[in-house]
Amino acid sequence: MIEKFIYDRRNNWEKLESLLNELDKLPLRKLPREQIRELGWLYQRVTADLAIARAESNNPRVISYLNSLAIRAHGKIYRTEHEILGTIKKFYLEDFPKTFRETFNYTLFAFIVFMTVAIISFFLAYTDHKFVQAADLEWVRGSAANNQKWWESINPYNQLASSQIMTNNIMVAFRAFAYGAFLGFGSIYILALNAMLIGGVFGVCYATNPAFGNELATFVVGHGVIELSCIFIAGGAGTMIGHSIIAPGDLKRIDALKKAGVKTIRLVFGCASLLVVAGIIEGFISPSSLPAWFKYLVGISTGIAMYSYLFLVGKDKNSSSTPSTITKSAK
Repeated sequence: MIEKFIYDRRNNWEKLESLLNELDKLPLRKLPREQIRELGWLYQRVTADLAIARAESNNPRVISYLNSLAIRAHGKIYRTEHEILGTIKKFYLEDFPKTFRETFNYTLFAFIVFMTVAIISFFLAYTDHKFVQAADLEWVRGSAANNQKWWESINPYNQLASSQIMTNNIMVAFRAFAYGAFLGFGSIYILALNAMLIGGVFGVCYATNPAFGNELATFVVGHGVIELSCIFIAGGAGTMIGHSIIAPGDLKRIDALKKAGVKTIRLVFGCASLLVVAGIIEGFISPSSLPAWFKYLVGISTGIAMYSYLFLVGKDKNSSSTPSTITKSAK
């Protein structure tokens, strides 16, 4: 009886043992998908075989062998799940905020570029009709004059609009990052283009109908803090890529690019997560009939929460990541 039991199932046990030996040399996620499925099926079979062997056999060697296989397979499968969760937790509690602080100078540069262009665009749109025509913003003037609040059209389709907004915002952030491959100038271009559009729209609105401009600001403020911050971070990441190509320092250009690439991917992935929050706010809260004070409260509170997270979470109390502190300690 036991001999037939072993003979019928030996191939499955040997396959499982071979897979486990392979997993001693590489992580589960690097196995082909077919082998991962096979591993799960073989694990289920060996646990069933172990139960049968315990119930119908008194052969300690078979029971011990199957028990060993089941324990090894369980450890490989479920340890990987814990590793993935641990990696995600480490990313949000350490990697992303720390990388933000390490690369803050690039984010600050992106902020300065954006705000400079936005302010110039605002005043040109406010004072110069030719600029409005050149920037193709006449439609904004018409909407402001007729009090046509285009953002309210989102309300009947909140769920769909929220999804589209998230996708669009993530794509803008990704372009601000990816165009950094053009020696950083591509990222500056994306920052300037979006800044010109936002500044121009507000300039036209306030020049045509100040009350309409105030209502547009009320719409934007709820989601705008997170959304614009992510554009600054992604744009800064793109300029970092460009800087690593132009001025690699003591490293080889390819090594400098790889080093910058690891940091920028963390920043862009983190921004994508934050933009999901901004998309939800923009789809459901910003265009709603909720009072203006509530929308400003949402914008201020989400901004405080986000920057508290980015500047404080994962911070080593025994050291500081700011250049000034490092310089002082070196002296």
